[in-house]
Amino acid sequence: MLLEEELGLLLKEKKLIVSTAESCTGGLLSSRLTDVSGSSDYVKLNFVTYANEAKNKILNVSWDILDNYGAVSEQCAHAMAEGLIKATNCDVAICTTGIAGPTGGTKEKPVGLMYVSVYYNGIVTVKEVRLPSNIERKEMKQRFADEALKLAVSVLNNNRIS
Repeated sequence: MLLEEELGLLLKEKKLIVSTAESCTGGLLSSRLTDVSGSSDYVKLNFVTYANEAKNKILNVSWDILDNYGAVSEQCAHAMAEGLIKATNCDVAICTTGIAGPTGGTKEKPVGLMYVSVYYNGIVTVKEVRLPSNIERKEMKQRFADEALKLAVSVLNNNRIS
């Protein structure tokens, strides 16, 4: 079973609505969720907040967080999830922010670094993901989306981190 199908079954079973806010996955997570037949039962509203301005305007991520920690940070991923819940009133928020490459990384924040956050039952769970920097960009986005789906399944199954 595909990860998006597994998550869809959990969302239906628990009668939950999900929303996404994506940066490094660029809408791929939303696409995969809506590839599942019947996903209109649990997908509410999804955003691609690629630019910092979008993270601030749509998700209310503070400029303080963006300036001091950067868009690719645990703090930003956490704030994205909280902002998404407020913006959509969904039950489950899934957010991604990272560096898909092949350029743009630094020693501290290399290509292949992603933070994924899942908000559920009043708790935000953030996971740092580090993939090899030599992965082709499209494959990197797929693997980032996989990690986001895995974390969401894990959280809904009451395991904090997968």
